[in-house]
Amino acid sequence: MAIEVHLEEILKERGMTSKELCALIGITEANLSILRSGKAKGIRFGTINKICYYLQCDVGDILRFNGILEEENED
Repeated sequence: MAIEVHLEEILKERGMTSKELCALIGITEANLSILRSGKAKGIRFGTINKICYYLQCDVGDILRFNGILEEENED
């Protein structure tokens, strides 16, 4: 995936569990797990907003582009 998710690192830095974050932002642990693993195909801006708010971070801290163009039909 051309967009890398660094949520796990931010959670560790903040001393927060994924379960705690799920409760704060209102998503299931399963959905957060999909995001953390980098397997999510999309995420709502509202969810990113809440993640950044509660982790006191910027979008670029959790989502980073690796410099590779990825075609739509790739899995």
